[in-house]
Amino acid sequence: MPPPTTSFAENYVEPRLDALFAEIAELTGQRNAIDGRLVEIIAEIDGRGAADGNPLWGATGCRSIESLVAWKAGVTPRNAETMVAVAHRLDELPRLAQGLREGRLSLDRVAVIAERAGAGCDDHYANLVQYATVTQLRTAVKQEPRPDPDRKPEPKRGFSSYDSDGYTTYKIRLPKLEAAKFDAAVASHKDALVADWRRDHDAGDSDDEQAGAQTCEQAPPFPDTVDAFMSLIEAGWDTDVAARPHGARTTVVAHVDLDRHADKPVAALHLGAALTDEERRYLLCDATCEVWFERHGTPIGAGRTTRTISRRLRRALEYRDKSCVVPGCGSTRGLHAHHLVHWENGGATELSNLVLLCPFHHRTHHRGDITLTGPADRLVVIDSDGNPMTGASLARPPTTDPPDVPPCKGPTGERAQWWWYTPFEPKPPPASS
Repeated sequence: MPPPTTSFAENYVEPRLDALFAEIAELTGQRNAIDGRLVEIIAEIDGRGAADGNPLWGATGCRSIESLVAWKAGVTPRNAETMVAVAHRLDELPRLAQGLREGRLSLDRVAVIAERAGAGCDDHYANLVQYATVTQLRTAVKQEPRPDPDRKPEPKRGFSSYDSDGYTTYKIRLPKLEAAKFDAAVASHKDALVADWRRDHDAGDSDDEQAGAQTCEQAPPFPDTVDAFMSLIEAGWDTDVAARPHGARTTVVAHVDLDRHADKPVAALHLGAALTDEERRYLLCDATCEVWFERHGTPIGAGRTTRTISRRLRRALEYRDKSCVVPGCGSTRGLHAHHLVHWENGGATELSNLVLLCPFHHRTHHRGDITLTGPADRLVVIDSDGNPMTGASLARPPTTDPPDVPPCKGPTGERAQWWWYTPFEPKPPPASS
């Protein structure tokens, strides 16, 4: 509260706030109109209005229209999905699309309808969307009656983890049959551990009670369920290593920068966090050790002239590239190691001649849709039209005037009285004859 000597006029800021609100409304209307034009462009790229209905983005190297929009517009994948959802239903929602083009409706509000509402809902939501917020529209769409599925979907399995206080907590969700198999396997390993512990450490039959007491005090803890679970993991791991001899039970990768810390190596699990000195020494007692020499953070001296890419060289590729090297992709799973200069053309199996590609872009390259030229540290990716591909978006300063649309003040935001609201009811599908 201002002191009594301060006049009310000196602290009155409402005119300035009104001016700022007016500017927000003007810019919001322009942004809505720009979003409307963007979704029209996206729809055209995806084949809207084409005589053959084929999309135009097939030769860009992107695996989906959403990936293309996220790349070229420089937006998040979720925002790209929102824009594509509206673009796919422009013809089905003409009144909502018109409100977006005129700047009266925001892309987020129209997207709620485009992503979740039933067919034929344009007239129902055309008026509501002008007053309701995004949250209120989501509530309205949830009230639409949904057809009962013929059969309930199978429950989904789940696996998640989170780190806290130096430990990792796992949460596993399994169907009853698979959970019973898991319980039986853990119980079997626990019984085996308990039997081994009693055989090696049980001193109950010893004549020397003092020696038996010392044996019990020095014995490892009695096996519990966690020990049984780790035994199950190690048994499966050992079986896999036996089937694939190139697999390593435990591998410690020490990255040594020749320009720094040459006398003090820093060890890390492959693609993982750095290890403490104690953890490194513990693992090195029974592990495969690989040392990578680096200069300025880049591995050097990895690989040899052979077509087959060894596990050691594969680790170096994963450490360097992290993901698919094609701009706009970013895939990290199931990557293929690719020779920039093919083996049959004299290309060596060295880091400078190898890159990681996702299966989609690997096939796209060998079909001739994209071209990759090296070496890897100066990689150039060319599309089918001969244009270089970069990871940057197409955003640039505007060269035209902003759209001439009225200001958009947004939804009114009053509390919704849902007991008076009549949900939209999609028309039932036609009966099959």
